[in-house]
Amino acid sequence: MAFSHPFRAALFTGLVLLANGFAQAQSCALCYTQAAGAGHRLIQGLRTGILVLIVPPMFMSLGITYLAYKKRNRTNALRESEKSNNDW
Repeated sequence: MAFSHPFRAALFTGLVLLANGFAQAQSCALCYTQAAGAGHRLIQGLRTGILVLIVPPMFMSLGITYLAYKKRNRTNALRESEKSNNDW
């Protein structure tokens, strides 16, 4: 029995949302107690640190994806010569 495309998309979305809940439950107890007892400045520092650790890798992966998409047909455009049957 083959599943339809919308069913697969709904199943994938459900699994992603379920995994998100499990990921939220995996917080470090030591980090939680330190942040709970900290002042406003330390909490803001933690938020800034999280952004510093997340944003650069995200932009790098987006850049690599963009370059791969842009260059995806580069080898298809190159031919040996006009008389050749090898257009790979």
